Amino acid sequence: MAKRRAKSASNELTSLKALEQASECLKILAHPHRLRIVQMLLRGEYTVGELAEACEIPSPMASEHLRLMQRCGFLTSEKDSRRVYYKVIEPHLENIMSCIEDRFGAE
Repeated sequence: MAKRRAKSASNELTSLKALEQASECLKILAHPHRLRIVQMLLRGEYTVGELAEACEIPSPMASEHLRLMQRCGFLTSEKDSRRVYYKVIEPHLENIMSCIEDRFGAE
């Protein structure tokens, strides 16, 4: 027999406004190149060129992916002389990527 949910459970639910924000950020992540970039940046700091090469895409395209993820608050960049290095600043991305890797496996 199925359990019925208590009506008071709605008090524990995340607000719809917060879920809208989450949805927008998850849409940003929902791209294979962006997931690869996050996967790499969780292991270290990389330049646009290094990330583009790993994703097998042109640098301008990698720059656009990075810009979108920065706007969402996932990443930051630091300039070192003439190079710009990107890194993850959103601590929850590690958990999200771990779930993705557990579910879909590393090839």
